[in-house]
Amino acid sequence: MKRWQMRRNCALTPKQLLQFYIVLVCLSLIVAAGFFLAGVWVIPIFTAIELCAVTLGFLIYCRHALDCETIEIDGKRLIIKKFIGYKESVYEFNSQWAKIEPPIEGAKVFYISQSNLRVELGQFLRLEQQIPLIAAVRLHLG
Repeated sequence: MKRWQMRRNCALTPKQLLQFYIVLVCLSLIVAAGFFLAGVWVIPIFTAIELCAVTLGFLIYCRHALDCETIEIDGKRLIIKKFIGYKESVYEFNSQWAKIEPPIEGAKVFYISQSNLRVELGQFLRLEQQIPLIAAVRLHLG
């Protein structure tokens, strides 16, 4: 079985992001509590707004941190799995009949198609990474 996996380039894993978030929340709350005890009541309000905005941003980041696309070839089966935003889609092709379409000039993605099914791939790769991948997959297609 031959397998290629394309992942989103993320600087932090969800676990590392959670650890950073906990430290950020603790520091922000300590500073806000200090100002509140000193009689400056407006700082905790802005701290709450800040933490809500950061929480929303981090949730959006985590939702897509594990996104990936996988191409598997097992004999005459070509299986494409896309995991985008906690939703997994699986497509199965016959490797003898499937065709790979290279990216059109200026496009970021390429396609694998068979009859009326066409799947978009390569959104996590740079163009210079797509060309060798397309060549490697093409070797296994009929």
